Amino acid sequence: MELAPPQFIDGPHGRIAYRNRTGDGPGVVWLGGFRSDMIGTKAAFVDEWAKHRGKAFLRFDYSGHGESDGRFEDGSIGEWFADALAAFDALTTGPQILVGSSMGAWIATLLAKARPDRIAAVIFIAPAPDFTERLMWPAFSEGQRETLIRDGRLEQPSDYSDEPEIITRKLIEDGRKHLVMTEPFAINAPVRILQGMKDDAVPWRHALDFAETIESDDVEITLKKAGDHRLSEPDDLARLKATLDQLSGD
Repeated sequence: MELAPPQFIDGPHGRIAYRNRTGDGPGVVWLGGFRSDMIGTKAAFVDEWAKHRGKAFLRFDYSGHGESDGRFEDGSIGEWFADALAAFDALTTGPQILVGSSMGAWIATLLAKARPDRIAAVIFIAPAPDFTERLMWPAFSEGQRETLIRDGRLEQPSDYSDEPEIITRKLIEDGRKHLVMTEPFAINAPVRILQGMKDDAVPWRHALDFAETIESDDVEITLKKAGDHRLSEPDDLARLKATLDQLSGD
C-alpha cells in the first residue's frame, strides 16, 4: 500500500513532518534514532499495530531527518528534543506510551522528564541515552578528537548508510548539556527495555546501567542473546507487539 504523504507543523527549527493515526488511548508516540526516519521497519510495524488495535499513534521526523526541514549536521540532542516536545504538545492529548529506539530513548527520557503527568508507559529499544559522551567520545582516537575540535566536524563511515556519518563538535558539546545518566531520575510509569546482546552500536551493559539509573518500581529488561542493534527480526517485532499489548491494556 502506498504511503500517504506527511503532514507538517511549524517546529522550533523549521517544519516538522509527521504522520498520525487517530484512535483510542493511551496513544503511542514513536521516537526514532540517530539519522533514522519515521518510515523505518519498527515505526511502520507500530503503525500497523495501532491500526489493528484502534490506537492513536504519532510518528515524526526530527529536524534534519527524513522529510522534515533542516540539515542533519546542523542538529543536536537539545534541538531534536525541542522538536519532539513541540510535536508531542501539538499533536497528542492525554496519556501516551513513548517508544524510543536507540537515540530516541534519550529523547524519550527527556520528554518523560518534561511531561511526567502525560506518560502512561515507556518502551526503550536498544537505548542509547548519553551516547555522545559515554559511547562516542571515548571511542574516538586522539587524532579524531583533535579534528573534531579543530574543524568542528568529523566524517566517518556509517554502518547504516552509504553516506558518511558526520559528527559535529556541536553534537558532542550540546549532548553534555542534556545527559540523563549522571544521577538517578524517576519515571512514574511502567518501563520496558528491549536489548540485543550482539548489539555492536550500544553494548547491552549500557542498557543495564541505564536501567539502574531509573527510579521506578516497574522496570523490566528483556535481553536477546542473538539480538543486534536493529531488533527488527520477526521475533523482535513479535516481542515489541507483546510489550505494546501489555502496556496498552490489550
